[in-house]
Amino acid sequence: MIDINRNFEKLKGNYLFTEIARKVKESGVKNLISLGVGDIKLPLSKTVGKAFIKSAKEQKHLKTFKGYPPTLGYGFLRDAISLNYKKKNVKISTDEIFISDGAKSDICSLVDLLSPFTALVQSPSYPPYVDDNVIKGNSIKFVAARKENGFLPLPDEVEEESCVIYLCSPGNPTGVTYDYKSLQQWIDFALKTQSLIIFDGAYSEYVTGDYPKSIFALQNAKYCAIEINSFSKWASFTGMRCGYTVIPKKLKIGGKSLNELFFRRQSTAFNGVNYCVQKAAFAALSDKGYRECMRTVEYYLENVRILKRAVQKKGLYCVGGENSPYLWLECPNGMTSMEFFDYLLNNYSLVGTPGVGFGLEGEGYFRLTGFNFRKEILKAAKIIEDMSL
Repeated sequence: MIDINRNFEKLKGNYLFTEIARKVKESGVKNLISLGVGDIKLPLSKTVGKAFIKSAKEQKHLKTFKGYPPTLGYGFLRDAISLNYKKKNVKISTDEIFISDGAKSDICSLVDLLSPFTALVQSPSYPPYVDDNVIKGNSIKFVAARKENGFLPLPDEVEEESCVIYLCSPGNPTGVTYDYKSLQQWIDFALKTQSLIIFDGAYSEYVTGDYPKSIFALQNAKYCAIEINSFSKWASFTGMRCGYTVIPKKLKIGGKSLNELFFRRQSTAFNGVNYCVQKAAFAALSDKGYRECMRTVEYYLENVRILKRAVQKKGLYCVGGENSPYLWLECPNGMTSMEFFDYLLNNYSLVGTPGVGFGLEGEGYFRLTGFNFRKEILKAAKIIEDMSL
């Protein structure tokens, strides 16, 4: 008899941000300042927007019309991504790059390549790392990212066993970033234990200090790691949907090339990203387009720096807000993260994200984002400085 996948019953009732939206709607609070969901506010840059419009017009004419895109993505975009890596002193060939409709899709899709495994996930972390493995029925082990380890746990805190390791740097939700030495420890651990690292670099363009912008900047990473990236948070593509995954040719599991397996998987289950979006992404990587997008990144970074100064002035502990659009703060007066969420919502019309939604170790913490207009950020900073605790 046909039955549902019972693993869905193990998931929480609602996805984190769906639950937040529900609570906000039910509150009836008006004139909200939202620093919660990690969605961007500023539009496409001029160069990117022009490229999108031009490519859309091409679809009106027989000579320039495009149908199904190539499985890997158009060569012009993969070449541009490869060149962007080269500028970071990382060599990635175009046939190691898979264009997708965003990081979340590939986080889920990659699980299809492997037999049941143990996932090693930091807590707190981006919810899909957990939910995708719950749906697949994989075993999940957590390593705590807490104040004592700077929210950057290292391999000496876990058992030596083969697993799939999920890393995100700069981190979501904590906003902290692994340095070269610490990230190399995870690579060495993966090689020693025959593990696989899935590295989420969705916020790598926010890195301003001496931190790795790609896991492939480190020694031997191509033998044990896959890197996922996205145009969403730095090029304003949350509504456009475009990302990419890098699977090195050197990476093999059970003697099989994961690059070849993912190509076969995508050929079966994915029809690609539309031509207009890929042309827009290509424009974002052009010299002019990239400079424009980096101005957007700097705008959000300044926003989160403003919030960080307000939080610190209030005397609250926080991390992040330097190489990331996120600020991770400790809830005041022993409040739970949901209590602090309700307090800000009902008393100040300010919305953030309760840390417990990112995992049990997130309890007692709260995430704020710099993704809003400067006027709203300044209002929020004033509320934080003046709020009664």
